[in-house]
Amino acid sequence: MKEIFLCKYGEIALKGANRASFEALLCRELKYRLSGIGSFDIIRAQSTIRIEPREDYDAAVLDAAYRVASMTFGIIAICRCGVAEKNFDDIKAKAVEYLADALGAARTFKVETKRADKTFPMDSGEVSAQLGAAILSAFPHLRVNVHTPDVVVKCEIRERAAYISAGQEKAAGGMPVGSNGKGMLLLSGGIDSPVAGYMMAKRGVKLEAVYFEAFPYTSIQAREKVIELARIVSAWAGSIKLHVVSVTKIQEELSRACCEDYFTLLLRRYMMAIAEKIALANECGALITGESMGQVASQTMQALAVTDNAVDMPVFRPCIGLDKEEIVTIARKVGSFETSILPYEDCCTVFTPRHPKTRPEIPTVIAEEQKLDFDALVEEALATDEVIYVKAEFTV
Repeated sequence: MKEIFLCKYGEIALKGANRASFEALLCRELKYRLSGIGSFDIIRAQSTIRIEPREDYDAAVLDAAYRVASMTFGIIAICRCGVAEKNFDDIKAKAVEYLADALGAARTFKVETKRADKTFPMDSGEVSAQLGAAILSAFPHLRVNVHTPDVVVKCEIRERAAYISAGQEKAAGGMPVGSNGKGMLLLSGGIDSPVAGYMMAKRGVKLEAVYFEAFPYTSIQAREKVIELARIVSAWAGSIKLHVVSVTKIQEELSRACCEDYFTLLLRRYMMAIAEKIALANECGALITGESMGQVASQTMQALAVTDNAVDMPVFRPCIGLDKEEIVTIARKVGSFETSILPYEDCCTVFTPRHPKTRPEIPTVIAEEQKLDFDALVEEALATDEVIYVKAEFTV
């Protein structure tokens, strides 16, 4: 029996005159993501995208395609559907056949019908009642429960066919990646920054990323960890262009010339300035960080003001109001948590001050910064920029 996926979208339906461009972007993203799995037609109609396999694929291929589609930003809900002809006898027969496993294991059910094609001779109530009777006849152990059923049988009668499913599941939601510009993610090896990237990608931002390393104080394993985190995020956000920049010289010069208490703040200002230059060169409209208010000394309100002062570009902090438990919950959903907690250091843990300033004043920080040639050190770091293309792996 032919099986397809119906994908519903939420916010896109509210886009008015711009809606078609959002739909087209979402369809292109789905086509790209599914191309590594198999050959599928992507068809949009009536606030729904229909994914139809062009070949008779086995369950493993269809399972992979379903998983990838459900992780595509812009899709709010998804369901697997059996396809029936637009006559009630075939709808009954296909519903009993396609839903045999789900209904056989259930105790209660109800039927919901959506008649998008108003030329169909039965109204939604009639279809639901008669389809429910047919199911009770085929599965006499079942009982109808309209409030808390084990299975919700959905019948959608559309322009080309009728689609039968055992309900829909929640999908990624959000907006299609690329619909709201491009941002530069400051990606560390921690828990927070991959979550920040995921959250901004969900709002339609295409990601590039920059990772600051301090070899030999940080290890090759630390770099590999960050590349893996970029790969994990790319499963949601699409391919990521990752910039790897050395800040070893900057850290050594800060340690030599500046007050230890300001070391982390000064390093953060260098990192922001470097990230901004890379972002501007790559047509990014904002920086993205994983900072959460008050989580560490460099993330107090005053400290964040000091780091923002180093750049002119907007800085997005989607985790700013989340506590650690909330961030960890999202990291587990993204799939990044187990990699993030691997015990490899990042550059911010090198030369960590014993008593970092939590209420710094911008003039004092700038005075410390002027002990070094800020612009020259930034340019020297930019010369080390190594680009790694991290491509999402959409395969069976």
